[in-house]
Amino acid sequence: MKDFGREELERALTVLGETLRARNLRFELVAVGGSSLLLLGLMHRPTQDLDIVALMRDGHPSTAVPLPDELLTAASDVAAVLGLGPKWLNAESSGLFDLGLPRGFDERLETRIYGGLVLHLAGRFDQIHFKVYAAADGMSPKHIDDLRRLTPSREELLAAGRWAMSHDVSMGFRMLLVRTLADLGVSDADDEL
Repeated sequence: MKDFGREELERALTVLGETLRARNLRFELVAVGGSSLLLLGLMHRPTQDLDIVALMRDGHPSTAVPLPDELLTAASDVAAVLGLGPKWLNAESSGLFDLGLPRGFDERLETRIYGGLVLHLAGRFDQIHFKVYAAADGMSPKHIDDLRRLTPSREELLAAGRWAMSHDVSMGFRMLLVRTLADLGVSDADDEL
């Protein structure tokens, strides 16, 4: 899959939104991860995809699995035209929705409109939660790098840690989480979680 920066991502979203509008379709998606951090201007490293955590229905997030066929077809058509990977838009992060989003998530969303596409971006506070969970889960060192770029406060890291613990209560995960938070400067996380 090809990496893209903010300009390429904005172009892909614009083309997708116009494609949806031309087909008389409209979708509201909730995005998390590196691509949404790019769009918010909170990160500048290239990314490979747009992670959809939820669909928005009646003003509230709902499951993104499966993504609607019409949306996937339009995204595939855009990928073919712009030379993007086949999964440039995906719901691989939808498990976060299933486990429960941080309290107040809906109120912190930032919205962008691209024709027939309304994209809601998770706010910085929520992104910190997701990045702490992913970093402790051992998914990739990029999550620690992203967290350092976000410069979370001690309180934000502990809130994220507590939320992460509500998703995985195993002792093994707790140990990884404590180590992750210590790497980020919270040396007494074991006592605070």
